[in-house]
Amino acid sequence: MTYKIVDLATELYDELGEPVDVSVPSVAYWLRSNIGSLNVLLNKPYTINESSLEVEGSPTETFGINEKAIFKKLYIIHYYDRQLRKTLNSISLDSVVSISDEGSSVTKVNKNELSKTFSSIKKQEMLELKTLLDKYELNEVAPLQVAGDDTIPGLSNEGNQSANIYHRSI
Repeated sequence: MTYKIVDLATELYDELGEPVDVSVPSVAYWLRSNIGSLNVLLNKPYTINESSLEVEGSPTETFGINEKAIFKKLYIIHYYDRQLRKTLNSISLDSVVSISDEGSSVTKVNKNELSKTFSSIKKQEMLELKTLLDKYELNEVAPLQVAGDDTIPGLSNEGNQSANIYHRSI
């Protein structure tokens, strides 16, 4: 199954709650620019077809729903990392959290707490990515060697002259 980068970007934009500081074209650009990160993680040769803007693999490799989930998770981690950096950069600008004067008060968002929240979300997303990668690798593993055939009866010469035939019971 093939996926267009624009469709992936639209899904991500919707899943993030349509944030105002991100657009579908910016998400699509990030996905096109970071296909190599996906290739490194999965050890696969995915590329972006310049004419159809679809994610393609080699003739034996297809870009499916598992790869799509991992690619989307990479963007979500990038998104929260960007939010964390933006919050950390603005902490130095706003040192006042609360002001009150003559019965009125103004309370600003505590950016330190907000950065802790973004950091926690990013860590959780990274753990989810690690789990996805572990499961992906487990599903992709094929046996390197199959030794023997359990359907052929074996012979044993323990203690007597005649060979006894033993079958493996399952």
